[in-house]
Amino acid sequence: MLSFIDDLAGAIYDVFSVLLKGLSYILAGMIIVAVPLYVIMWILMFVSEQFFH
Repeated sequence: MLSFIDDLAGAIYDVFSVLLKGLSYILAGMIIVAVPLYVIMWILMFVSEQFFH
C-alpha cells in the first residue's frame, strides 16, 4: 500500500511539474514577444501623433 501511495505521489508531482514548466515557457514567450511589440507600438503612436496631426 505504501508503494502505491509513493507511486501516486510521484505521478502527481510529475504531472504538476510538466504543467508548471509548460506554463512558464508560455508566459516567458508571451512576455518576450509582448514587451518589444508594445514598445514599437508606443513609438509608432508617438511618431504618428507628432508628424501626422
